[in-house]
Amino acid sequence: MATRVVNLFWLWTLIGVAWAWFLPPHFTWFLGKIPGTGISLISAGLGVIMLGMGMTLNFGDFRECLKMPRWTLLGITAQFVIMPFIGWGVATLSGLPDQFKIGIILVSCCPGGTASNVVTYLAKGNLALSVLMTMCSTFLAVWLTPLLTKAYASAILDVDASAMVISMVTIVLLPIMGGLLLNRYLGKRLVAVKGISPAVSVLVIVLIVSAVVGATKGSIIEHWKTLLPAVFTVHALGFGLGYLWARLLGFPEKESRTVCIEVGMQNSGLGSSLAKTHFTMLAAAPCAISAFFHCVIGSILASWWNRRALSKSKVEGPTPKV
Repeated sequence: MATRVVNLFWLWTLIGVAWAWFLPPHFTWFLGKIPGTGISLISAGLGVIMLGMGMTLNFGDFRECLKMPRWTLLGITAQFVIMPFIGWGVATLSGLPDQFKIGIILVSCCPGGTASNVVTYLAKGNLALSVLMTMCSTFLAVWLTPLLTKAYASAILDVDASAMVISMVTIVLLPIMGGLLLNRYLGKRLVAVKGISPAVSVLVIVLIVSAVVGATKGSIIEHWKTLLPAVFTVHALGFGLGYLWARLLGFPEKESRTVCIEVGMQNSGLGSSLAKTHFTMLAAAPCAISAFFHCVIGSILASWWNRRALSKSKVEGPTPKV
């Protein structure tokens, strides 16, 4: 059941965004704080997602990186070289207000999200490589996302990279390390929690995205003719150039699909949280729209590749028994 929920991530995102568009108050409450504390619900939700991600990892996973160092390194390089440049280029040429530009650049500098692992699985890609790239890029993003955002967006607006690093440590690094330790010492007792963790992650991301869309509806209506094509272009180019990068560097087909997906799909929930915390709600709008577009593009590619794989297997026929 949980697997079906996760596989339909794009559908829940679409439903959530449509719902929030007509009934914003049903979701905008998620932009507030936990009662009696100064902790924002979005930050807490992302912490839960990262904790769940950490509980799926063990220290042996880090050794796996050494087994495919070239693919992992070149894939992560593509994530943090191609996407930030695309985001900066599209934002610069878009003519959008500065806060929207900041949001486009910020989400382009974010690491891959866990949704990319699901799409890679559906696309018949290299799932192990996808998980490794997501894991490694998330850890590296603690420092790279703030620094790259500052480098590309400083001409638009002053960016406090050190404050963003503190946020990344709080909502990304510490929860992941906590989950890693929990898995290390309580692994067998966490089976039920691990089973529902992906579905909880989908729910939280849908809440974040829908809340931001609901809160910024007016500005989206005002600028949709430029904003929507700009965000779509960022992800379309990300998928396309990610695949091209991998093929030019000699990656096999399965691994090329994986790099394509990892480069094209960002952790939009993280981008939304950072935008709301360090900039304005308007800066979070492109991040929320990003979640919808990258899920749709990724799902279409996965469906196409999956059909190609099925067609190929029918043409070739069953593998003969020896």
